[in-house]
Amino acid sequence: MEKTQKTNRIHIALLGRVNSGKSSFLNLISGQEVSITSSIAGTTTDVVEKAQELQPIGPIIWMDTAGLGDETILGKQRMEKSLKALDKADCAILICEGSHIEQEEKVIIDECEQHKIPLIKIYNKADIFAPTQEGIAVNSLDKSSRSKVLEALKAELLQKLPQDLFKAPVFAGDLVKKQSTIILVIPIDEQAPTGRLLPVQVQAIRDLLDNNNIVITVKDTEYKETLQRLKNKPDLVISDSSVIKKIEQETPQDVLLTTFSILSARMKGDLQKFKDGAKYIKKLQDQDKVLIAETCTHHADKNDIGTVKIPRLLTQVTGKKLNISYVSGCDFPKDIENYKLVIQCGGCMSSRKEILTRIQKCENKGVAITNYGICLSELNGVLERVLEPFRLK
Repeated sequence: MEKTQKTNRIHIALLGRVNSGKSSFLNLISGQEVSITSSIAGTTTDVVEKAQELQPIGPIIWMDTAGLGDETILGKQRMEKSLKALDKADCAILICEGSHIEQEEKVIIDECEQHKIPLIKIYNKADIFAPTQEGIAVNSLDKSSRSKVLEALKAELLQKLPQDLFKAPVFAGDLVKKQSTIILVIPIDEQAPTGRLLPVQVQAIRDLLDNNNIVITVKDTEYKETLQRLKNKPDLVISDSSVIKKIEQETPQDVLLTTFSILSARMKGDLQKFKDGAKYIKKLQDQDKVLIAETCTHHADKNDIGTVKIPRLLTQVTGKKLNISYVSGCDFPKDIENYKLVIQCGGCMSSRKEILTRIQKCENKGVAITNYGICLSELNGVLERVLEPFRLK
């Protein structure tokens, strides 16, 4: 559990007004001096993340944010960044000074309601302010209270967190029976990281092995020969999206076929909505705005999927002059309604909550959204084939 990927951990945001004791609370529950604390308002200027194993909850990420109500020059920007943490939070903890619920606290409560995430109230500085019956009363500076506070907090988390967060994520093992043979097709080209596989590829291998399957990993250039050497056909083939057209042509029609990115879309997003969004590709018109959203940051090379391959295929297939924009990392436009289509990356470096939030934002504005793998499969004319294992509408 100590090596659980960050993106597969439960994310919990700590929010509150400036100097309410968020950082002191994080230091108390983590048992470490994670965040700098000071009586000076606005000490925390950026989101501080701390991984912890919190049994019986499981692996989590605490996100300590800058306080609301900061009247410094950068106060507004800090507030926006703090509230943006809710985009990937599975739960929020509101740190209050005593039982004070004023404008800043109401902003946080409203934001949590809009994001549809559970909220737990912590009434801090209980040694100064009168205790309340609602929420958890805490004195974050009292280190001896750690066990008591943790037990109360864990009870709240177990009650309010969605139960599906406690289930181990299934990547591909449910698509075939145990003892099945699966071929993973992984190109080793300029985009492949030196000396290692992508997280999504490693996840597929481990998930399939955990389900007692036989896993064969090959490059796309050796795929056809691998099929010929096998005594029996494979039960499933999982390919990188960048070579899916070639692999689809070489795969027998009675063999299940899909891509790593589509499996990632199912686990971290909403596969049905991504499929529905791909239908809009053929409806694009000249000068329509298309957003390509990459949630990790990397140096794009000359054959980059997001900035080169997808734009080139979009232009070739639609025959339209499109207005294509790009964002990376945590950036996501506030004016999303100005776009006709959003193409989200596979999300191997993102949490499920973060991807679902982006889907919801697009849905609220009536904007179609799909993901890299589904988009590439649609542009290559193989989408229905690679979605067969999932029996969608």
